[in-house]
Amino acid sequence: MNSFSANDGDRELPLLALQGLTKTFGGLTAVKDVSFTVEKGAIVGLIGPNGAGKTTVFNLITGNYQSDRGQIIFADQLLNGLRTHRIIMRGLARTFQNIRLFHQLTALENVLAGCHYRMRGGIIASMLRFPTQQHEEQAAADCAWRELEFVGLGQYGWIAAKNLSYGDQRRLEIARALATQPRLLILDEPAGGMNEQETKALIGLIGQIQERGITILLIEHDMRLVMQVCEKLVVLEYGSKIAEGSPDQVRCDSKVIEAYLGAEDEA
Repeated sequence: MNSFSANDGDRELPLLALQGLTKTFGGLTAVKDVSFTVEKGAIVGLIGPNGAGKTTVFNLITGNYQSDRGQIIFADQLLNGLRTHRIIMRGLARTFQNIRLFHQLTALENVLAGCHYRMRGGIIASMLRFPTQQHEEQAAADCAWRELEFVGLGQYGWIAAKNLSYGDQRRLEIARALATQPRLLILDEPAGGMNEQETKALIGLIGQIQERGITILLIEHDMRLVMQVCEKLVVLEYGSKIAEGSPDQVRCDSKVIEAYLGAEDEA
């Protein structure tokens, strides 16, 4: 099904592989022939200037958009054409550049929304309160509390999401994504809007998530965070990949310096 399955011997397949991914909107090509891999257990950063196509790539991976050409292969299965909820069930979860929480609901209820992706009981079981359904609901509540504690929000479970600080709302969104039990967590600018102390705490949280065996793919403009946590970087410009490698390799790439890092230094 994909080029990674032939003649690889004992080499482990990447968890995620993009092959020739292309997406156009009218006459604009937002993503052009993008290919890269995310190895299991790694933290990979997708970087580039504004308008480079990074979030479009994320939206293609998670089923918010459908590609015009190319393949998206996750855990050796094709994701093309699947709806978002099916992709989540495969073990892929994300956060968004603009926080998307249920602001009127409590922090606990927001995380429970993620837990419900793994619940098997239907409407009838919920209405009749079958013992199996009650057990499943208790397990979901336990899961939600664990994830809140994990991200440092255990004391805020009964607080409405709208009343949390901006940094805590970011962490709450991560907790909700983790509640879906992902194998791959996609973070879209997780440090956006955070102060220095919150960003430092986020770096520690990302490391703890990786220690749980969860692979991470992130977009981030905070280059200190990117260089500190990522093992590999993929750089986009005008929808095309211009570099890929370790942070040190990318840092020294002349195309990257001109297109992205140089522009940041001049700002």
